[in-house]
Amino acid sequence: MISLIIGTHGSFSKELINSAELIYGKLENVNYITFLPGEGQNDLINKYKDIVNKLDQDTKILFLIDLFGGSPFNAASILAFDNVNIDVVTGVNLPMLLEVYSNLDNSTLNELVEIAINSAQKSVCSLKKSIELNKGDDDLL
Repeated sequence: MISLIIGTHGSFSKELINSAELIYGKLENVNYITFLPGEGQNDLINKYKDIVNKLDQDTKILFLIDLFGGSPFNAASILAFDNVNIDVVTGVNLPMLLEVYSNLDNSTLNELVEIAINSAQKSVCSLKKSIELNKGDDDLL
């Protein structure tokens, strides 16, 4: 089994899950932490450990984090650094969460990492640039 932990500055992580649940209903094996003013790295590590300690010992974990190098990332990295069953991907957004969640039960941890990265990259686009690229494609309109 693989569990997701969403870690962000502020309440963004909670709102990402709320948004995803509008689409999928209640998300299973998905947890989040918030990083609030006045909290430090040890607070984040303890929040992550509280979630990890509730999971089965053989559960693999994928952290989806907002910013590379930010406090939620640094705390997750400490847990993941020497553990082959944990990985961290940054740049979390709603398309990434939806795509990873839809593949959660039929993918390995490494596959989910690739899915997360690819879906986030593909979700960033410009309306006008996509129209230019697809001129003549009748399926677009």
